[in-house]
Amino acid sequence: MTAQYQVQDGVAVITLDNPPVNGLGHSTRLGIVEGMTRALDDAAVKAIVITGAGKAFSGGADIREFNTPKAMQEPTLHSVIRVLEASSKPVVAAVHSVAMGGGLELALGCNYRVASKGAQIALPEVKLGLLPGAGGTQRLPRVIGLEAAANMIVSGTAVPSEKFAGTKLFDEIVDGDVLPAAIKFAQNVGAASGPHPKVRDLKVRHENAEGYLGFARNTVAAMAKNFPAPLKCLEAVAGSLKPFEQGLKQEREGFLYLVTTPESRALRHAFFGERAASKIPDVPEGTPVRKIEKVAVIGAGTMGGGISMNFLNAGIPVTILETKQEALDRGVGIIRKNYENSAKKGKLTQEKVEQRMGLLSTTLSYDDIKDADMVIEAVFEEMGVKETVFKKLDEVMKQGAILASNTSTLDVNKIASFTRRPQDVVGMHFFSPANVMKLLEVVRGDKTGKDVLATVMQVAKKIKKTAVVSGVCDGFIGNRMIEQYSRQAGYLLDEGALPEQVDKAIEKFGFAMGPFRMGDLAGNDIGWAIRKRRAVDKPDIQYSKTADLLCEMGRFGQKTGAGWYDYKAGDRKPYPNQQVNDMIVQHSKDLGITRRKISDEEIVERLVFALVNEGAKILEEGIASKASDIDMVYLTGYGFPLFRGGPMLYADQVGLYNVALAMKRYAKGYHGEAWQVAPLLQKLADEGKGFNG
Repeated sequence: MTAQYQVQDGVAVITLDNPPVNGLGHSTRLGIVEGMTRALDDAAVKAIVITGAGKAFSGGADIREFNTPKAMQEPTLHSVIRVLEASSKPVVAAVHSVAMGGGLELALGCNYRVASKGAQIALPEVKLGLLPGAGGTQRLPRVIGLEAAANMIVSGTAVPSEKFAGTKLFDEIVDGDVLPAAIKFAQNVGAASGPHPKVRDLKVRHENAEGYLGFARNTVAAMAKNFPAPLKCLEAVAGSLKPFEQGLKQEREGFLYLVTTPESRALRHAFFGERAASKIPDVPEGTPVRKIEKVAVIGAGTMGGGISMNFLNAGIPVTILETKQEALDRGVGIIRKNYENSAKKGKLTQEKVEQRMGLLSTTLSYDDIKDADMVIEAVFEEMGVKETVFKKLDEVMKQGAILASNTSTLDVNKIASFTRRPQDVVGMHFFSPANVMKLLEVVRGDKTGKDVLATVMQVAKKIKKTAVVSGVCDGFIGNRMIEQYSRQAGYLLDEGALPEQVDKAIEKFGFAMGPFRMGDLAGNDIGWAIRKRRAVDKPDIQYSKTADLLCEMGRFGQKTGAGWYDYKAGDRKPYPNQQVNDMIVQHSKDLGITRRKISDEEIVERLVFALVNEGAKILEEGIASKASDIDMVYLTGYGFPLFRGGPMLYADQVGLYNVALAMKRYAKGYHGEAWQVAPLLQKLADEGKGFNG
């Protein structure tokens, strides 16, 4: 059993004991019911307290049992709550630290609730595309009111317990240890004659419920966009105005509807994908990690500064190394400006700004960084420059220091070969702006030590990044795939589309930004330089020349006020440019292509299926260990729509047979060689399977 039972001074204490957050798995639910049975059968017991061991009252459902038969095995949480409500003896919830989801619903099923100050209270199911499924939408409005409950349930936001002082959610809110206070409270109510209150018997009152709900529906619909769960949550809360059992039935129907939606599947896929990404198949849990107490960053440019901020935010001292004092001063100035801007917006106190800046030091000498536990190189993306830096690091850094490169495309094995300690070398590819973007691609070289990988994954968690491990290949997971996406975007221009149509089609699909707007933001000259470099090694590489022609026109993007689009000073809105469109049309003529009308559907299929096909190759080659890792890269680093779950899950939902069929159709068209179906994709399609099982 994952619930403990003991009796203290006439009070039975049932303690949920299912680390780390006392998830309400089958064994825990069974333990609660058995504890209740013992308490009700014991004449010496006058009241019952339910609490949680360790760092939580309960975090809700046990995620280890999601999508398993145990999740719905009796007693379900509904059944457990019915046992609590049927109790002839008063039941008191002793809430501390965290009461979320099913944990809060369990507490709402008790007669009384005593909470410690600062306990985090939430019904966060909406974040998984669901709604609370064990009466939360019906009981919470009965204790805190219709509007407050709607706000909590629709947003999924956690609220500290003291905010509920004066409501019927908590009968007492105490400082310090909640259990003694709850036992004392239970003794008092146990000595009193019943009946004891039940949340289900309360009425929801509101002076103008229909007026409020009409306003709320419009607000939530505008906010929710592609996600059905927020509106369903609101409708379920509205059901609390009805008799309890009717509202409960409405909640159940809403839950069963949402659990089958592709949007909920996508959100759950992302939730579990993030956790799965931290597990590396051949690096066991418990692998020793190295202490990272001091970090050095080589380069004070945009990336170096952003990378440094991640560590400063986590309280880890950073030393930035540069070759010139002016570069250091400029970089430190930008870091301070970023923090000052956050302070102006109320996100940081001035004290925090100074605290973080106090952790930052600068130097022009490698001698000043030799004792760092980890050094991250963020210099120009050119192998010769990397060679110089890593040879110097090998010479000066202490033994056991982790030597990381922020390279976005270069061979980490080659970089490691510049040192006599390849086991200490790893890729840490941050995404720009590095202090904002969640993704960190951790690039594993052939000789990278398992302890180094384990350490970097732990560090990533500390600096609040979603880390995904990639093997070594040109572009790793993200940039290797985006190259195929960009290639198709260029071919679409050659064949008849214009930048605005392509961008609008993929943005309507859900991308944050289309390929041409993205190119303008990143700088078209960056891709131009990469194509020139690759042309030396792969002179036969195929791609549309429109991007090169654009750069030859001096149109590098937003930084020059002109790229695929025009930009006005201080305005990031893209304005189509006729000269660019004329260049595209003329290039088609030069190629002998008769331009044709291209549908938005074709644009979306070609861009997304290009990602999918390359993703299948990456899986087959072992560059990524699982499809969900690829999806996490695209959800957290490339603006792929969250409600679609990532390219690989999206392909599963379309059906791999249909994806392969579309690819074969495109293989008969312009640059058909790009549409050779990846063997893994074809194999899974033939077997009627998906990338995610």
